[in-house]
Amino acid sequence: MKALLIIDMQIGLFTPSTPRFDAHGVISRINALSKKFRELEWPVIFIQHDGTSQDYLLPNTPDWEILPSLIQKSSDIVVGKTANDAFYNSNLQDILEAKGITELIITGCATDFCVDTTVRSALGRNYKITVIEDGHTTGNRPHLDAQTVIMHHNWIWSELSPTAHRLKVKPFDEVIVEM
Repeated sequence: MKALLIIDMQIGLFTPSTPRFDAHGVISRINALSKKFRELEWPVIFIQHDGTSQDYLLPNTPDWEILPSLIQKSSDIVVGKTANDAFYNSNLQDILEAKGITELIITGCATDFCVDTTVRSALGRNYKITVIEDGHTTGNRPHLDAQTVIMHHNWIWSELSPTAHRLKVKPFDEVIVEM
Protein backbone atom coordinates (compact mmCIF):
# COMPACT_ATOMS: atom_id res chain seq x y z
CA MET A 1 0.00 0.00 0.00
CA LYS A 2 1.04 3.60 -0.65
CA ALA A 3 1.02 6.64 1.63
CA LEU A 4 1.44 10.32 0.81
CA LEU A 5 3.89 12.19 3.05
CA ILE A 6 3.41 15.96 3.24
CA ILE A 7 6.44 17.30 5.08
CA ASP A 8 6.51 20.57 7.07
CA MET A 9 3.98 22.59 5.09
CA GLN A 10 3.50 24.92 8.06
CA ILE A 11 2.55 28.59 8.33
CA GLY A 12 5.84 29.65 9.93
CA LEU A 13 7.83 28.30 6.98
CA PHE A 14 5.85 30.32 4.41
CA THR A 15 6.20 33.93 5.48
CA PRO A 16 7.10 37.10 3.56
CA SER A 17 10.63 36.80 5.01
CA THR A 18 10.88 33.11 3.97
CA PRO A 19 9.41 32.93 0.47
CA ARG A 20 9.30 29.46 -1.09
CA PHE A 21 9.76 28.65 -4.75
CA ASP A 22 6.45 28.01 -6.56
CA ALA A 23 4.61 27.74 -3.25
CA HIS A 24 1.14 28.09 -4.80
CA GLY A 25 1.91 25.47 -7.46
CA VAL A 26 3.32 23.02 -4.90
CA ILE A 27 0.29 23.51 -2.63
CA SER A 28 -2.08 22.94 -5.56
CA ARG A 29 -0.29 19.74 -6.58
CA ILE A 30 -0.23 18.43 -3.00
CA ASN A 31 -3.97 19.12 -2.67
CA ALA A 32 -4.67 17.21 -5.90
CA LEU A 33 -2.52 14.29 -4.76
CA SER A 34 -4.10 14.15 -1.32
CA LYS A 35 -7.57 14.21 -2.88
CA LYS A 36 -6.66 11.26 -5.10
CA PHE A 37 -5.10 9.35 -2.18
CA ARG A 38 -8.26 9.82 -0.11
CA GLU A 39 -10.42 8.62 -3.02
CA LEU A 40 -8.27 5.48 -3.21
CA GLU A 41 -8.43 5.14 0.60
CA TRP A 42 -4.66 5.41 0.90
CA PRO A 43 -3.23 7.28 3.91
CA VAL A 44 -2.38 10.96 3.75
CA ILE A 45 0.22 11.78 6.38
CA PHE A 46 1.11 15.32 7.40
CA ILE A 47 4.53 15.64 9.01
CA GLN A 48 4.56 18.60 11.40
CA HIS A 49 7.84 19.98 12.73
CA ASP A 50 8.14 20.90 16.40
CA GLY A 51 10.98 23.42 16.49
CA THR A 52 11.02 23.90 20.25
CA SER A 53 14.77 23.21 20.43
CA GLN A 54 15.35 25.88 17.76
CA ASP A 55 12.83 28.31 19.33
CA TYR A 56 10.52 28.41 16.31
CA LEU A 57 7.50 26.43 15.07
CA LEU A 58 6.45 26.04 18.66
CA PRO A 59 3.54 23.60 19.13
CA ASN A 60 0.09 25.14 19.38
CA THR A 61 1.19 28.48 17.93
CA PRO A 62 0.00 29.88 14.60
CA ASP A 63 3.44 29.30 12.97
CA TRP A 64 3.29 25.59 13.85
CA GLU A 65 -0.09 25.04 12.18
CA ILE A 66 -0.44 23.38 8.77
CA LEU A 67 -0.98 25.90 5.96
CA PRO A 68 -4.71 26.69 5.75
CA SER A 69 -4.50 26.45 1.94
CA LEU A 70 -3.74 22.74 2.25
CA ILE A 71 -6.83 20.58 2.44
CA GLN A 72 -6.71 18.48 5.57
CA LYS A 73 -9.35 15.91 6.53
CA SER A 74 -10.07 14.29 9.88
CA SER A 75 -9.05 10.94 8.38
CA ASP A 76 -5.53 12.24 7.68
CA ILE A 77 -2.71 11.30 10.01
CA VAL A 78 -0.48 13.91 11.65
CA VAL A 79 3.00 12.92 12.81
CA GLY A 80 5.05 15.29 14.91
CA LYS A 81 8.81 15.41 14.54
CA THR A 82 11.67 17.31 16.16
CA ALA A 83 14.50 16.69 13.67
CA ASN A 84 14.97 16.93 9.90
CA ASP A 85 14.31 13.17 9.60
CA ALA A 86 10.58 12.47 9.96
CA PHE A 87 11.43 8.98 11.24
CA TYR A 88 13.75 10.14 14.04
CA ASN A 89 12.13 9.75 17.48
CA SER A 90 8.64 9.83 15.94
CA ASN A 91 5.89 7.26 15.50
CA LEU A 92 6.03 7.41 11.68
CA GLN A 93 7.65 3.97 11.27
CA ASP A 94 5.10 2.37 13.61
CA ILE A 95 2.20 3.94 11.71
CA LEU A 96 3.54 2.81 8.34
CA GLU A 97 4.11 -0.74 9.59
CA ALA A 98 0.67 -0.95 11.22
CA LYS A 99 -0.98 0.11 7.97
CA GLY A 100 1.16 -2.17 5.79
CA ILE A 101 2.68 0.76 3.88
CA THR A 102 5.54 -0.24 1.59
CA GLU A 103 5.56 2.74 -0.79
CA LEU A 104 5.89 6.44 -0.03
CA ILE A 105 5.03 9.38 -2.25
CA ILE A 106 6.97 12.33 -0.82
CA THR A 107 6.18 16.06 -0.98
CA GLY A 108 6.77 19.10 1.21
CA CYS A 109 9.17 21.74 2.49
CA ALA A 110 12.22 22.22 2.71
CA THR A 111 13.82 20.31 -0.14
CA ASP A 112 17.37 20.54 1.18
CA PHE A 113 16.62 19.84 4.83
CA CYS A 114 13.59 17.86 6.01
CA VAL A 115 12.52 16.49 2.64
CA ASP A 116 16.03 15.31 1.74
CA THR A 117 16.74 13.79 5.15
CA THR A 118 13.41 11.95 5.20
CA VAL A 119 13.90 10.67 1.64
CA ARG A 120 17.30 9.23 2.54
CA SER A 121 16.03 7.75 5.80
CA ALA A 122 13.10 6.09 4.01
CA LEU A 123 15.46 4.71 1.36
CA GLY A 124 17.59 3.16 4.11
CA ARG A 125 14.44 1.56 5.50
CA ASN A 126 13.75 -0.13 2.14
CA TYR A 127 10.58 1.75 1.21
CA LYS A 128 9.63 2.17 -2.42
CA ILE A 129 9.88 5.92 -2.85
CA THR A 130 8.61 8.39 -5.39
CA VAL A 131 9.50 12.02 -4.86
CA ILE A 132 7.17 14.39 -6.66
CA GLU A 133 9.63 16.39 -8.76
CA ASP A 134 7.47 19.52 -8.61
CA GLY A 135 5.84 18.74 -5.26
CA HIS A 136 8.50 20.04 -2.88
CA THR A 137 9.87 23.50 -2.28
CA THR A 138 12.48 25.53 -0.47
CA GLY A 139 13.78 29.09 -0.25
CA ASN A 140 16.83 30.77 -1.71
CA ARG A 141 20.07 29.85 0.03
CA PRO A 142 23.21 31.97 0.46
CA HIS A 143 24.95 30.42 -2.55
CA LEU A 144 22.07 28.93 -4.59
CA ASP A 145 18.61 30.04 -5.62
CA ALA A 146 15.69 27.82 -4.61
CA GLN A 147 14.99 26.53 -8.12
CA THR A 148 18.60 25.31 -8.43
CA VAL A 149 18.45 23.64 -5.02
CA ILE A 150 15.28 21.80 -6.07
CA MET A 151 16.69 20.72 -9.44
CA HIS A 152 19.92 19.59 -7.79
CA HIS A 153 18.11 17.45 -5.21
CA ASN A 154 15.82 15.93 -7.83
CA TRP A 155 18.94 14.89 -9.74
CA ILE A 156 20.73 13.56 -6.63
CA TRP A 157 17.72 11.52 -5.54
CA SER A 158 17.34 10.00 -9.00
CA GLU A 159 21.01 8.96 -8.90
CA LEU A 160 21.17 7.51 -5.37
CA SER A 161 22.26 3.91 -5.18
CA PRO A 162 19.20 1.73 -4.67
CA THR A 163 18.66 -0.25 -1.52
CA ALA A 164 15.83 -2.77 -1.94
CA HIS A 165 14.23 -0.38 -4.47
CA ARG A 166 15.35 2.37 -6.82
CA LEU A 167 14.10 5.79 -5.79
CA LYS A 168 11.97 7.51 -8.46
CA VAL A 169 11.64 11.22 -9.09
CA LYS A 170 8.58 11.96 -11.21
CA PRO A 171 6.56 15.05 -12.09
CA PHE A 172 3.10 15.46 -10.60
CA ASP A 173 1.37 15.06 -13.98
CA GLU A 174 2.93 11.66 -14.53
CA VAL A 175 2.20 10.37 -11.03
CA ILE A 176 -1.44 11.50 -11.00
CA VAL A 177 -2.08 9.80 -14.35
CA GLU A 178 -0.52 6.55 -13.10
CA MET A 179 -2.83 6.53 -10.09
